[in-house]
Amino acid sequence: MSGETIGVRVPGRVNLIGEWIDFSGGTVLPMPIRSEIRLTRTPNGTDTDYIQSAEFSDEVQVGIHAPAARDWTDAIRGALQAARVMDWIEGGQDVTVRSDIPVGQGLSSSAATIVATLKACRPAHASDDVALAQAARRVENEFMGVPCGIMDQMAVAVGRRGQVLALDTRDCSYELVPIPEDWEIVVIQSGVRRELADGSYKARQMECQQAMDALGTADLCQADPAQFAGLDGAVAKRVRHVWSEGQRSLAAVAALKARDRAAFGALMQASHVSLRDDMEVSVPVIDRIVEDAVALGAAGARITGAGFGGCVVALVAPESVHTWWAALKARHPRIERAD
Repeated sequence: MSGETIGVRVPGRVNLIGEWIDFSGGTVLPMPIRSEIRLTRTPNGTDTDYIQSAEFSDEVQVGIHAPAARDWTDAIRGALQAARVMDWIEGGQDVTVRSDIPVGQGLSSSAATIVATLKACRPAHASDDVALAQAARRVENEFMGVPCGIMDQMAVAVGRRGQVLALDTRDCSYELVPIPEDWEIVVIQSGVRRELADGSYKARQMECQQAMDALGTADLCQADPAQFAGLDGAVAKRVRHVWSEGQRSLAAVAALKARDRAAFGALMQASHVSLRDDMEVSVPVIDRIVEDAVALGAAGARITGAGFGGCVVALVAPESVHTWWAALKARHPRIERAD
């Protein structure tokens, strides 16, 4: 026995600034992109979930209580299990997903898939998008084993195209700030795929946690820098990035509201240097793309997402974006636009 088919669309996201601080009390500035997840859900009256993606040829059949498989279905399976725990749905589901969000490029394809699945399961009375984003984070943390913060889920659940989500990750309060008309945000696929489940992300997160434990605070972005003197090695570098990125992000909110493209771009560049040198999450290919993007006329550019590959985000004047992109593409033939 089957029921009504529910369809939803959820975008991917790019983060303009505020990287690696969404679990440390920082303010982050993500925005939705055009690429999106399109997902349908239909109850099937069994104890089995049937999951199919246009990007993968085989339909996957899995019991409704099965553990994570460490494959592309985990985001959907984990979200379905969470929806059942919350009494949003009962029994097995037929889920079909289509996506044009590049996978492994730091554009939150996983968070978008989880949020889309939960939205397709959510009853009318559970319309709180912040609560839905928090449930999506639990799926990623607890079912999929990725110790991420709340930024990605909030960005795709409550974000609006053409606006930047200025999100205070301490309490999920936020403001939607319009992107100035004379700003062009360009998202660049580097061609270097990254994986968050390979240990690199978790290692950096654990180093930040060591600093929180040592300083007795979960809000490193609000900590007194004088407290950092007793830290050394990798932990000291991570804290230096987290605290300074928190300051840059707040300054970026002010620059965005003032429509100061040059100031915002300079903050993006400083963010990349910190991610490269203190957080150590960039790679040489992306460093060269960032350097050339700025040399060719971008106001600023930086690696975006958790790092270790993925995408670059650049801020460019609209009137020069076409010639700028052509010149950048000539230097880096493998890159593609993802915005």
